[in-house]
Amino acid sequence: MSAATGHQPKITPQLVAEHGFKGDEYARLLEILGREPTFLELGIFSVMWSEHCSYKSSRFWLKQLPTTGPRVIQGPGENAGVIDIGDGDAIIFKMESHNHPSYIEPYQGAATGVGGIMRDVFTMGARPIANLNALRFGEPGHPNTRRLVAGVVAGIGGYGNSVGVPTVGGETNFDAGYNGNILVNAMCVGLARQDKIFYSAAKGVGLPVIYVGSKTGRDGIHGATMASAEFDDDSAEKRPTVQVGDPFTEKLLIEACLELMATDMIIAIQDMGAAGLTSSTSEMADKGGVGIELNLDLVPQREAGMTAYEMMLSESQERMLVILKPGREPEAEAIFKKWELDFAVIGRTTDTGRMIITHKGVVEADLPVDKLADSAPLYERPYELTPPPRNILPEWVPAPQQGQLAFLKTMMGQSHLASRRWIFEQYDTMVMGHTLQRPGGDAAVVRIPGTRKAVAIACDVTPRYVAADPRMGTIQAVVETWRNITAVGGEGIAITDNMNFGNPERPLIMGQFVGSVQGMKEACLALKYPVVSGNVSLYNETNGVGIPPTPAIGGVGLIPDWTKSAKIALQNQGDLLVVIGHESGHLGQSLYQRERTGKLEGAPPPVDLNDEITAGNLVRALIREGKTACVHDCSDGGLIVTIAEMALAGDIGVALHPYEGRLPAHAAWFGEDQGRYVVAVSPALAEEVAERAKLLGLPSRIVGRAGGDALTLRDEAPLLLADLRAAHEGWLPGYMAGR
Repeated sequence: MSAATGHQPKITPQLVAEHGFKGDEYARLLEILGREPTFLELGIFSVMWSEHCSYKSSRFWLKQLPTTGPRVIQGPGENAGVIDIGDGDAIIFKMESHNHPSYIEPYQGAATGVGGIMRDVFTMGARPIANLNALRFGEPGHPNTRRLVAGVVAGIGGYGNSVGVPTVGGETNFDAGYNGNILVNAMCVGLARQDKIFYSAAKGVGLPVIYVGSKTGRDGIHGATMASAEFDDDSAEKRPTVQVGDPFTEKLLIEACLELMATDMIIAIQDMGAAGLTSSTSEMADKGGVGIELNLDLVPQREAGMTAYEMMLSESQERMLVILKPGREPEAEAIFKKWELDFAVIGRTTDTGRMIITHKGVVEADLPVDKLADSAPLYERPYELTPPPRNILPEWVPAPQQGQLAFLKTMMGQSHLASRRWIFEQYDTMVMGHTLQRPGGDAAVVRIPGTRKAVAIACDVTPRYVAADPRMGTIQAVVETWRNITAVGGEGIAITDNMNFGNPERPLIMGQFVGSVQGMKEACLALKYPVVSGNVSLYNETNGVGIPPTPAIGGVGLIPDWTKSAKIALQNQGDLLVVIGHESGHLGQSLYQRERTGKLEGAPPPVDLNDEITAGNLVRALIREGKTACVHDCSDGGLIVTIAEMALAGDIGVALHPYEGRLPAHAAWFGEDQGRYVVAVSPALAEEVAERAKLLGLPSRIVGRAGGDALTLRDEAPLLLADLRAAHEGWLPGYMAGR
């Protein structure tokens, strides 16, 4: 059978180009079909071969990542990754981008990013228990930045708060490199029982294909294709391709799906994400080794006169596809009707190996399922690795003209280090009642109900490090999440990633991606911290200018007993602060260098993976032994910023001990050396901590004593915590208010 033509637009070279096909790609399509495609078939292959859906520029390299481990139940290839946290419990998690839609329509772009990532998680049988996000905006002075921040934050809060899933962590950066392309990466973590995990392979012939959720509209058509192209001056015209979300329907859909999952009716289930009905039907059929027939007359529609093309390519939100056991349709329908959701049998699985789509009695598409799912071009694009830059010696970066404390206040009152409280206070962080550590610490901590277990969750990347050295910068990003999880007492289990880069057809950009994957592989192997899910977002550029390479990493770890965990807040007057780890005063690519000299130069701080493991294992042991409940890892801004954040969190001052080592003092305080933690311990335990570190080959030193209401340092004016807090917490609200 071949597809009928009906009233089809003529397939012209211009139409082919508008669908994103290069000449050799369209020739490949003609070879697969043995004929010219119908308009719908052209649209279907366009989205399935888009970068967003096919990963055609990245698959070759992604296959090199470590994806298995003793706690990995499901790695990449499903809707989300699954890990074992013991006692029959599983954590299901993933991170995904909604960059292009959020730039065009910030509220709906961000909101539907949150909704989409939650569907990826609950479609596998998990109840979402935590959301995080990693946001990158342009420089504060850019005319679009304030509007984009306001819209994105409102969209994340509006959707997550309404669904009733806490937003527990994340990060926000401002940098001129994102002026033309912001990044909105959403992460969701869910909890499931290991014997109730659901997959997307539609195995079996003659099975009913069920559509549930919201009706299909014209929003989001060609969203996947838009996400696979760079922007230009006319990108605002792409607003109709941005989906529109309804969090209240999503809440109903979560409850209805979990109720259905408590039965034995489901054979396979998949959310309708990028490319909507097209990707969900073709992927389910391909994984199950079957064909599929769809009658689009039966699809619930919210707009009149929709065409087959519009229905198959719509990315309307809050929709799922379910393959049921035959004869169970009435029981399943009763569940979805109870939750006031649409339920429709729109097709059947077949033994033909083909996807056949009819509309109003006409066959609009007749395609081989295996070719549709797996025939996208696989490119090994030319690449040029970024040459590692020279190291910047500490003495090459001048000391502050004022004292260390005055410079600290300046840095903490500006966009890079200012408090993000204005953002996270718009999110419900405590709904569900299981959040133990809220945003503002090293990692979010969410307890597992009915147990003493908790999961520790963090997301991180330092794009300025990655831009300077993609391999080392990505090693640092992976390690930073592991370190953040360690700092609360957790053991890192696995990661998800969101690889945000520019145009891969440019060898320098492709080289950034390759270097980044190599660094991720190296770090994950050393830390036994595999990649179980992820997303690649390419073509993040406008008018030929790409974003800084931004491989966001989301890490998940386990705390066996949440009563034995740590926070960053100082808790006791008189505690001694001990820094553990090697110090070299590294100022290359540091925030100090940027603030003091106005530029970023040199190599990022190197990461020694063996030292990371040694220091992390020691700190975790100290927490679990109850010898410290206050830990903070050293990162942006160096040691003095770490101590200041601990003081502000606990509202307890610190008398800093003057630095008397071989480094310039400003390098010791502001250097961004990796693999370091500051732990607060009672004076009686300080010697034991130092001795244990020494036995492991790690240096340590006492850097201050907790007490009072200020940061003090010999020969400098005290910095009152009240003044530091006003600067630190005042910048973002002032900026958003237009001050």
